[in-house]
Amino acid sequence: MDSSSHRVVVTGLGAVASLGHEVDAFWAGLLAGRSGVDRVSLFDPTAYASHVGAEVRGWDPAQHMDPKEARRNDRYTHFGFVAAKQACRDAGLEMGREDPDRVGVMIGSGIGGMYTYESQLKVLAERGPRKISPFTIPSLIGNICSGLFAIELGARGPNFGVVSACATGSHALGEAAHAIRRGDVDVMVAGGSEAAITPFAYASFCAMKAMSTRNDEPRRASRPFDRGRDGFVMGEGAGVLVLESLEHARARGARIYCELAGYAATCDAYHITQPDPEGKGLSMAMRRALAAAGLEPTAIDYINAHGTSTPYNDKFETLAIKRVFGDHARRVAISSTKSMTGHLLGAAGGIESVICARALTAQAIPPTINLDDPDPDCDLDYVPGQAREARLRAVLSNNLGFGGQNSSIVFRALEA
Repeated sequence: MDSSSHRVVVTGLGAVASLGHEVDAFWAGLLAGRSGVDRVSLFDPTAYASHVGAEVRGWDPAQHMDPKEARRNDRYTHFGFVAAKQACRDAGLEMGREDPDRVGVMIGSGIGGMYTYESQLKVLAERGPRKISPFTIPSLIGNICSGLFAIELGARGPNFGVVSACATGSHALGEAAHAIRRGDVDVMVAGGSEAAITPFAYASFCAMKAMSTRNDEPRRASRPFDRGRDGFVMGEGAGVLVLESLEHARARGARIYCELAGYAATCDAYHITQPDPEGKGLSMAMRRALAAAGLEPTAIDYINAHGTSTPYNDKFETLAIKRVFGDHARRVAISSTKSMTGHLLGAAGGIESVICARALTAQAIPPTINLDDPDPDCDLDYVPGQAREARLRAVLSNNLGFGGQNSSIVFRALEA
């Protein structure tokens, strides 16, 4: 990072997930080691190989946004919109005091409006083309959450949706931070949202044999780094952060959670779905993120791992961490919060960045639950079972996506 560029800080957090519809409840669930996974209720999963998921239960979007807008938009947009509102409220962002040309929105989605896609295909098949909703296209495309929230906020700065599969949320945050560092804007509302617990999405992932089939024990199905892991558990929800330049945040007297100090994006260029078995791309992403933050590997106290509970990811991510951190890899605390939240796909980087910011302020590390029988290839400190108090100065978050896409972000406590 150019030393003359603007420093980027986090001033607001928003979260919607299976463990809670707002940040405090979500964080409390994580620290309690509570699983948000259960048998899928959004559709009948009986005919599918996987019956489990981390749903946002008891959700009524009309309680959080205009009911007409809620009807016109997809579930993924509902989650992202509400998380963004929470983050802006948490940041105390008052648009009446902001230059709208210098406030942007960048909320990505790996899949977009899957509910809309499936429901309107059913309408087409059963009732014909004239019955398709005129809101179908704006409801299903992956940039609409950003656009809708910009209208709500009156923000005229950079606005688009990032798409990079399960690295989407962290890429959105990193690119938003770059816009602030360049001086293009003062404030960015950024993160990821996803709602893909649908019949078609489940059928597709099950056909890949990517999902857990531990159907008789839903809460124990997501078990990163465990010898018995058998695939990921899909989650849904959104994680959105308000990012600002440090000088702008200080000028308006904002409460600052932490600094987004470094970010990097790389590609494995190896396989469309499997990570590089030598961890080259992820290793490079972590190294570059650390270099951008001006930190040595030994400065990192906690890693929020991608940790998907799949046979390949967990051991290859462990290998990449060892390559980058050397001897420090055995001293740094690591956890996969997907053991509790499930895998939020394009929202993973957003929700896990919220977790990193809260970990820094609370000086506490959420656990990896269901780690009962560690894989011999996964032999680091994954904070098994229970949350841990710790002195945290800098933390790192990893996310990987189909297509070989990698992202690493470094957050650190703000220094004077």
